[in-house]
Amino acid sequence: MPKTTYNEMLMNCKLCARNCGVNRLENQTGYCNSGVKIKIAHVSLHHWEEPCISGTNGSGTIFFSNCNMKCVYCQNGKISTNGYGKEISINDLTEIMLSQQAKKAHNINLVTPTHYVPQIVEAIKLARKSGLHIPIVYNTNSYENIETIKALKDYIQIYLADFKYFNNKYSIKYSNSNDYLNTAKNSIKEMYANVGSLYLDEKGLLQNGVIIRHLMLPGLLFDSKKIIDYIHETYGNNVYISLMNQYTPTFNSSDFPEINKPLNPKHYDALIEHCLDNNINNVFIQDEGTSSESFIPDFNLNNF
Repeated sequence: MPKTTYNEMLMNCKLCARNCGVNRLENQTGYCNSGVKIKIAHVSLHHWEEPCISGTNGSGTIFFSNCNMKCVYCQNGKISTNGYGKEISINDLTEIMLSQQAKKAHNINLVTPTHYVPQIVEAIKLARKSGLHIPIVYNTNSYENIETIKALKDYIQIYLADFKYFNNKYSIKYSNSNDYLNTAKNSIKEMYANVGSLYLDEKGLLQNGVIIRHLMLPGLLFDSKKIIDYIHETYGNNVYISLMNQYTPTFNSSDFPEINKPLNPKHYDALIEHCLDNNINNVFIQDEGTSSESFIPDFNLNNF
């Protein structure tokens, strides 16, 4: 089966599970509000990803504007929902990747990239011709179609994939996303098929593999346990699990009193204990004090 071309992907956009079908080549926009031009809001050497991603030099992050989920509690709501950012060309994105490599970034970290996959693939092709050799990290909410992940097979080495919800009633309520569970399961399965088991170099830096992130939400410990159980039963120790306690009530979370509060640290501890009790050891955990707006990037458009 031939690969879908750049034009075909944008003429009938079905990159994510919303399947809008708009013609972005004619500046039509779907749920994510993205057209044919790439839009980004921040570029930096980021030191607060998982240790095997950030290493000592940092991960070369590129934050893309707009999003296909728009979670009500999104820490980056300014760019994901409100669309703040600057339009750039494919050539500009190529140069940014090469610049991050020149600054000794351990990898290129594409944050919320789903809606720009065709443009990103073209930029990676150009960057590789110009000497890009560090791994590419695809940092995603996992609400995308399998065909989108298949299109990335030869271009992405590391998937940093969210697994947000097990019960779809929460994905509908907090992210306006139908059938998140099966969409995430299927897309992550395809990610794993693309890159296989974890491979770290002699410095402990991930070169190939999948990290599945789960951000705990207030009051959803039971849902979180189901997610962890599914990941371990499906992938064993062939992927990393990253348990995140950094939930910060911000953006539109004030409209939902049950999540308009910090995460109960006892619930986070209980999830860690659940992992230990079930011999789930390939897990990253976070220290206390990560729930703070100080960890949200300063989207000032002056760093690229």
